[in-house]
Parts: sequence; C-alpha cells; structure tokens
Amino acid sequence: MPDAMANQVPPRMGIDEFSTNTALVDGVRRYGAGWAAGALASIGRLVGSAEFQENARLANLHAPLLRALDRYGERLDEVEYHPAYHRILGDAIAHGAHTSSWADPRAGAHVARAAAFMLFAQAEPGHACPVSMTHAAVPALAREPAVARSWLPLLYRTGYEPRLMPAAGKPGALVGMAMTERQGGSDVRANTTRALDAGDGTARITGQKWFCSAPMSDAFLVLAQERTGPSCFLVPRVLDDGTRNAFRLVRLKSKLGNRANASAEVEFERTLGWRIGEAGRGVRTILEMVHETRLDCVLGTAAGMRQGVAEAVWHARHRRAFGKLLIDQPAMAAVLADLAIEAEASIALGLRLAAADDVAWPAGVREATSRQGVEGALPADGPSPSDDAERERSFARIATAVAKFWVCQRGPMHAAEALQCLGGNGYTEDFPLAMRYREQPVMAIWEGSGNVVALDVLRALAREPESAEAFADELELRRGADPLLDRQLNRALSLMADARREPDAAQSWARRLAEELALALEAALLVSHAPSSVAEAFLAARLGDDRSLGFGCLPDTARTREILERV
Repeated sequence: MPDAMANQVPPRMGIDEFSTNTALVDGVRRYGAGWAAGALASIGRLVGSAEFQENARLANLHAPLLRALDRYGERLDEVEYHPAYHRILGDAIAHGAHTSSWADPRAGAHVARAAAFMLFAQAEPGHACPVSMTHAAVPALAREPAVARSWLPLLYRTGYEPRLMPAAGKPGALVGMAMTERQGGSDVRANTTRALDAGDGTARITGQKWFCSAPMSDAFLVLAQERTGPSCFLVPRVLDDGTRNAFRLVRLKSKLGNRANASAEVEFERTLGWRIGEAGRGVRTILEMVHETRLDCVLGTAAGMRQGVAEAVWHARHRRAFGKLLIDQPAMAAVLADLAIEAEASIALGLRLAAADDVAWPAGVREATSRQGVEGALPADGPSPSDDAERERSFARIATAVAKFWVCQRGPMHAAEALQCLGGNGYTEDFPLAMRYREQPVMAIWEGSGNVVALDVLRALAREPESAEAFADELELRRGADPLLDRQLNRALSLMADARREPDAAQSWARRLAEELALALEAALLVSHAPSSVAEAFLAARLGDDRSLGFGCLPDTARTREILERV
C-alpha cells in the first residue's frame, strides 16, 4: 500500500519570521532600528508558532457577528469576535505594533514599528486595521491639546480590553474611522452627516456612514458638516459616565476578504463628539492620518508578498515532480525568484517611507511639543522642523502615494501567482494563501483606490513643488549606478516634468506616471542596498528591453539560486 504521506509538504511552523526575512532584517539595520532586532525576533517566533497560526486560521474562519439587540430587544450595538481574534489583536498591541513609534520616540522608532506591524500582518491581516488606524490617529489627535491630554496616554498603552467600557478605565484604547458615506467615498466634501455645536465644547452629530472600520474600537475619527464645511470629530463609543454614546450598528459588511475584521454601516443621532482641528478644515486634519494609513497599506501588502513567497518557496523545497524537487525545476525557480524580488522591492520601499517618518518626526509627537506643557499635544503649526525633516516630509508626500498605488496594485497579482505554486492545495482554505489571495485587494482599495491615489500624485506635483523636487533629488542620488536605472530615471523624471506643466492633460496617464515613478524608486533602492543578484534581476525584468510585469519572465542571466537562498 503506498505511503499516504509520500511527497507531502510539512507545515511551515516553528519559524522565526523576522530572522529568516533577510530583506526585513537588512532594512531594519539600514535605517537605524537595529536596537529592536531582539524584540522583532521575539515577534517573529511568536507569529511563526503553530499556536499563532492556528489563531489566525480561526479568526478568519469564524467571521464577526453583529449583536444589534440584546435578548430583551434593547439596543446593544456590539460585534462578537472569535476569541482567536482577540488573542491576535492583544499580542499585536502588547508588542507595540500600534503606537510604539509615538510612545517611545528614538532613532529608528518608526522603522521598528513598521517591521513589527509587518510581522503581525504577515500572519493575520484582519487585525491590522485597528492597529493601523490607532497608529495613524496620533498626529491628528495631537493637534487638539485637551483631547490629546486625555486620549494619547491611552493609545500609548500596551494592554487590550475588548469590552465596551469607559476608555479611561481600560489598559489601552484603540481608534477607528468613519468617513465614507453612501453617496461615495472619494469626495468626502459631499458628506451629508451634520454636526451641531452643543455650546459646551462638544458637538452633536447626526447622519450615516457607509463604512466604519473596526466598530468595537474605543473612539472614531468622523467627518461631519458644519456651517464652514466638513470638520473632523473624535467620537467615543462609551462616555466617561459609562453610558453608551449614540452609535447604532446597522449591519456588518459581507466582504471579499479581511474577514477577521468587522466593517459596519453605522448611524449617528445626536452623537457626542469633540472637534479635532479647525472648523471646516476636517479634510486637512485627517491628511496626516491618511498618509500613515496609506503607508500601512504598503507595509501590509509587502507583508502579504513575504507570506506568499515564504509559503511558495517552502512548498517547492519539499515537493517533488518528475524526479526533482520543484525548486530545482527551472520554470518554477524563475517564478519563485521573480516573486522574491518583487517582495524585496516592496519591503525596501515600505521601510524607506517609514524611515522618512523617523526624520520628519525626529522626537515623535510627545517630545516635540513638551515645551507647551501638554504631553503628546502638537501645536497647530507643528514642531519647528529641521531642513532634513522638511525634505523627508516633502519626499514622503509623493513617495507614499506612489508606493500605495504601485505596491498595492501588484499585491493581488503576486498573491495569485504564489497561490499557483502550491497547485490545487493553494486554492483550498486549508492553506493560508487562499486567505491571502482574498486579502490583498483591500489594500489597493482602502484609503484611495488606484485612480484616486494616482490623481493625488498629480495634485501633489502641481500644488507642492517642494515635494516634486524632493522626490527628484531622491532618484538623482542613484544616478550613474546602472545604465538601465539611468534610463528609467530619465523616463520617470521626464513624465513628472510633463505632469507638472500640464496637470489637467496628465490625468489620462496618471497611472502610467505613478507606475514609472514607483519602478524608478524601487530600482534605485535595490541598486543601493540589495545584493547584486536581486538588483540586477529586478532591473532586467522590470526595466530592460524585454521587461515583463508578469511573474516568471526573468532573463537567462538571472542568478535564481542566489535569490532563492536569500529567501
């Protein structure tokens, strides 16, 4: 009788997901976060354990349930999650994947936090939504001293309590977001939700939101119309006296992916909120939050690419076909190596953007404003930044949008190809790549789909010339390193110059511009920091005369074995 286990691949468990991710380890050291290597290795072992992976499976298998009413028909408006989801979210908070870069500012803090976020998102992406939004809310909340004094210390804590109760009594707090309305998500100025000044420093908000992410969070940033335009408000779920704020959950969205995380339609009726920032300037107030959540979309997509590569290569190293291991089959090796260089380029780009935050916020939010006597509060004009900080903020303004467009567009294609490497097993829910295939598209949609982000690149070029100059300077630093790179720099910079001259005409080719800028930046980073085997393969495959944006079309000169050894 044949061996039932013959030619079967063992589970990929018991692995340090940080220390085995060479691209991530190198990036952490490169950008001054080497001090966090021990803590990141601890996270790597945690998320690579069989127990954590089982929790990830259960959290995605058992979708959240809406409990709109209690047994007596009274409003309850709660979401019930599987305990595995709470365990995962609690672990991420305990290890500072949410706000460690703000709570403990030091050189490399944003890079270390980005790496921690990626490690957790690699194993289970659904919980990353409230983790990301809490991180991103800090700069916005810091602009309102009274709110910052009460809320930022709660966000900096590393405890997790899932029950709805006054935030001040919890070991930590999470922040969600409710911006999108039924009539459309991109044009938030068309929102119909209204806010009336209550005369006591608060407002009463009435209206509906079509998407509210992580509805069991402790507070939410909400856009609502005032007489002068849309303003941003912080809306708590539970008030200080223990009563529930008016926050009605209408239904949970039935989503393609992101199943462990709940997204809801919500209704407000004279719901209490505190204005954040100037009245009528709510869109401006949330821009920094959008910047940070877009960066986390890049990091989350790169984490998914790493998961796809790791699972595919693991499978190919243990599975035989036609007398050879799959990884020794040239066609399979080419696909795997191509997936690997795509993942490494995305990781390099994500960490470069996180490093920009480290320079742009050199002392974090807390220390930069201690002179005002309000711990964790940012004055309206922000701290007095250095020239380097200004340059990095300007660079990141365009680079984050470019990366959000390109990396998140590539994510679903990458997941589909990685899934194929496992054959029929990859298409089953018993293996993690089916979940990843469903997950990757959300990063391309959340915080601006492809057209929205590509057009945002055009707006930044037209309205913020210093951002265009900083981006061009970044690319020029690598000129002369390789002829293919130089040719790509010329192509990208020429398109950027054309877009600055004729921004309206450029709308029809905004996606091409974002793509060329992203490829130029990824190539420049790999040429500067990656091994020659990775950089040369990327340049030839993505920028050469025979370039292909499909996977597995590497040139004959590609050193696939060296690339795969790095994985």
